[in-house]
Amino acid sequence: MKFSFIKISALFLSLLFTISNTETINSTEDFQGKAYYISKSSMDLGRWGARMSEAQKKQIKARLKNRLEKTYILTFNKEEATFKEEDKIDALSGATDSWGKAFTAGEQYRNIKNKTLIQQQDFYGKVFLVKDSLMTIQWKMSGESKTIGQYNCFKATALIPTSDLNWYNFSWSELRNNESKEDDENTETSIEMTQIEAWYSPQIPVSLGPLEYWGLPGLILEVSDGKTTMLCSKIIMNPGEKEKIEAPKKGKEVIKTEYKEIITNKMIEMRNNRGRRRG
Repeated sequence: MKFSFIKISALFLSLLFTISNTETINSTEDFQGKAYYISKSSMDLGRWGARMSEAQKKQIKARLKNRLEKTYILTFNKEEATFKEEDKIDALSGATDSWGKAFTAGEQYRNIKNKTLIQQQDFYGKVFLVKDSLMTIQWKMSGESKTIGQYNCFKATALIPTSDLNWYNFSWSELRNNESKEDDENTETSIEMTQIEAWYSPQIPVSLGPLEYWGLPGLILEVSDGKTTMLCSKIIMNPGEKEKIEAPKKGKEVIKTEYKEIITNKMIEMRNNRGRRRG
C-alpha cells in the first residue's frame, strides 16, 4: 500500500509539472527548445566479419567511429522543427566524413501542422531537396515508464515499413534482395517492417522527436530501431538566443521515392563502370 501511495504521488507530481510546462509553452508565442541527441549504431560486418580477427574488427570500428557515433540537434517550437547533424572532425584523418554523409539523413525541416517534410540531401556533390509528407506512424502506448535525465518518460512502440525509414540510404544487400524477387516470379512480395521503440516525455508537450519520428504526446527523448539508438543528452528550453526555424532551400526538388531511385541507379551505374574497367 505504501509503495502504491508513493507511485501515485510521483505520478501526480509529474502531472502537475507537465501541466505547468504546457501552460508555459502555450502562453509563450516565441517558445523554442533545443534537444541534443547522441546516436550509436551497431556495425554489421556480414560474411566478412567471420574472416576477421577481433583486433581487425576493433580497428575498423575505430576508423568508422564518426559514422557509428553521431551527435544531432533538434531545434523546435510547437509546430516546427529542424534536425541536423553536428560536424565532427575525424580523429585519424583530420577531415569531416563527406563520403559517409551521402547515405545519412541531411538537414531536415518538419511542420507537424501541415504534415510536411523538407530534407536536403548531398549525394556525391549533387544537392537534392526532398519534399514529401511526414510518414504515418501508428504508435502503441505502453504502461512502462522510466526517467531520462530529469524527465519522466513513457514507452511507445510501432511497426514501420523499413523502406520508409531508409529512403535516403543505399544497401547492396537490399538491392540484391529486390533483384532476386524480380527474377523469381513465384516469390510473394512482402513488406519488410522495422520495430521501433520510443520513450517520450509529456513534460515537454510537443509532438516531435529526432529524424522523422513524431506523433506522440510529448517530446521523444530516446528511440531505437534495433540497430541505431538515439538518446537525448541535453535539453535547453527557451534559449537566450533563438534560431529561426526554416526549411533548407537549395537543391533539385524531388520526392522520397524519386530520390531513392536516383541514388540506386547511380550506384548501379558506378558498379557497372568499375566492372567494365576491370574487363
